[in-house]
Amino acid sequence: MDRPAFYRFHQGDRVLPFTPEEYDARLAGLRAIMAEAGIDACVLSSMHNIAYYSGFLYCSFGRPYALVVTKADSVTISAGIDAAQPWRRSHGDNITYTDWARNNYWRAILSVTGPGKVIGYEADHATLSQKALLDSFLAPSRTEDVAAATMRQRMHKSAAEIALIRHGAQVADIGGYAIRDAIRVGAREIDVAMAGRNAMELEIAKRFPDAEYRDTWVWFQSGINTDGAHNPVTARALERGDILSLNCFPMISGYYTALERTLFVGEVDDASRRIWEANVAAHEFGMSLLKPGASCAEVTEQINSFFAERDLLQYRTFGYGHSFGVLSHYYGREAGLELREDIDTVLEPGMVISMEPMLTLPEGAPGAGGYREHDILVLTDSGNENITAYPYGPAFNIVG
Repeated sequence: MDRPAFYRFHQGDRVLPFTPEEYDARLAGLRAIMAEAGIDACVLSSMHNIAYYSGFLYCSFGRPYALVVTKADSVTISAGIDAAQPWRRSHGDNITYTDWARNNYWRAILSVTGPGKVIGYEADHATLSQKALLDSFLAPSRTEDVAAATMRQRMHKSAAEIALIRHGAQVADIGGYAIRDAIRVGAREIDVAMAGRNAMELEIAKRFPDAEYRDTWVWFQSGINTDGAHNPVTARALERGDILSLNCFPMISGYYTALERTLFVGEVDDASRRIWEANVAAHEFGMSLLKPGASCAEVTEQINSFFAERDLLQYRTFGYGHSFGVLSHYYGREAGLELREDIDTVLEPGMVISMEPMLTLPEGAPGAGGYREHDILVLTDSGNENITAYPYGPAFNIVG
């Protein structure tokens, strides 16, 4: 029996979230990066870059995947377990590698790059062992890290990307309303979270009938569980007076969007209302600062001063916002566009960024709990457009 190291298995119709012209434009941007650095071929291995340049969002399950881009070719490299699905969901060519022999993955990549070339790779994603295999199999004359350059490209959204992100923001709002309707004394966090997730997944299927559906999720926290932004859902039952944190995360073809809101069950005490209203005021102030020409660090320092004047800065827990696009809680983020003191990126039209101040007061303190509001804003020539519609603040979010 012939056991090839790799082969092509193409069947079915191709279905992608964007047009071929969109992917061609992204690849042209990558090839410009390659030309400037003198790179012959890029071997991209991260979920976010492979999805961005090809449309294919892989499920690793312990197997490596790649997108190999040369001056003429764009080829996804996928495992045999996936059959033709990667080809159907890829722009460009696709090669399937087999597991008849160890490292057939690298043999498939070599068939595209050839030996002795200048190879671009993602140093923030390639493990030490995979980098050693790259060096062994491809015998590059030189390697260049392209992670930062590709991130900078991804930070500037096309019109098609912004249109998809708008859909995501609208889907998140739908999840938020479903969660609000499910909040009542005695309901468990998991029950409320499922209501929001189900509503979003149904809406995504309605809007994108040809898409693949996966990864949409909700973090709904109550009481002490609100102290962290990424605390998982539990079976804790809601009680009257609880602080709540609503977090909706639709995933559409690898594109992440988010809605996050503070709520209370039935009533809110005076100390909690004071903290909540201060965080809402910081949220509104922060959104007013997001405009072209402002740096991430400058925006951060101004919000810091806002909180410091109210003796609340010590309760801030993380940066005030981040980029949106091909990213997720388990793969990829555009760290160059985060509202933190150590990020000096200057905001430009076409970027998409959140404003999400969060204050966490410890258990036992007046107003204890985690307070967070989150909107998504598209940077325009003169300012920003808020594409999140679900209301924030006490007037709408004391429920149940």
